Amino acid sequence: MEWIIGYLAIGAVMGFFAGMLGIGGGALTVPLVIMLFEAQNLPSEHILHLAVGTAMAAVLFTSLSSLRAHAGRGAVRWEVFRRITPGILLGGLVGGLIAGTLSTRWFALVFTGLVYYAATMLLVEFKPKPSRQLPGAIGMFIAGMAISGLSALVAIGGAVMSIPMMVFCNVPILHAIGTAAAIGFPIALSGTAGYVLSGWNAVGLPAHSLGFVYLPALAGIVLASVLTAPLGAGVAHRVPARRLRQVVALLFYLLATRMLFKLW
Repeated sequence: MEWIIGYLAIGAVMGFFAGMLGIGGGALTVPLVIMLFEAQNLPSEHILHLAVGTAMAAVLFTSLSSLRAHAGRGAVRWEVFRRITPGILLGGLVGGLIAGTLSTRWFALVFTGLVYYAATMLLVEFKPKPSRQLPGAIGMFIAGMAISGLSALVAIGGAVMSIPMMVFCNVPILHAIGTAAAIGFPIALSGTAGYVLSGWNAVGLPAHSLGFVYLPALAGIVLASVLTAPLGAGVAHRVPARRLRQVVALLFYLLATRMLFKLW
């Protein structure tokens, strides 16, 4: 029961920050889940893969609620979604499969580097100047593969990469945010499939695992995150956004660094 309470607590944190800043997934969740997995004495050689795979699966549910909210406001550019999704689906699957082949130490290094990138983007408020149009079919396919593949390695919805790309290509910021929320679902879907397949025959996984997705943790995280996301959204309207980004970026740096030193 104490582990379930721990998963619920992590889900509450994930949902709160997702609602407050539109972030979520592995950058914040994975280091916290790893702490709990270590306390449970889960197999050390699988801890990071299980944590990232579980966080990726959790994004499936959080991205759906975000997608519905943005679609209801007409903020999703569906033509962009349709053009980029084929690359998204392939990239997420490949990223999840590649993650399964990496040793824990090297996976921790890759994960931390990507989290540092996400934290820096939050901290500096990078805003590219619109200077071109969206690429053609091949360019969108390649962009989708790159965004989804990297997102699968860190269990995020991809907004930290897809929003700047779309703004750079003259997509209005509100439409870029809404479309990024939409493509978060196929990223999570393909990435989760990659982690399930790459861990399907792994030896020594704990009971109730579906590949590299640990189902008890997934259930607790999803249940609590759905409940706390509206609270985070309410706070976002009362606290300066710049200060919130600074606090979350600092959390990213600290948690990812702690995880890297622990696993390396």
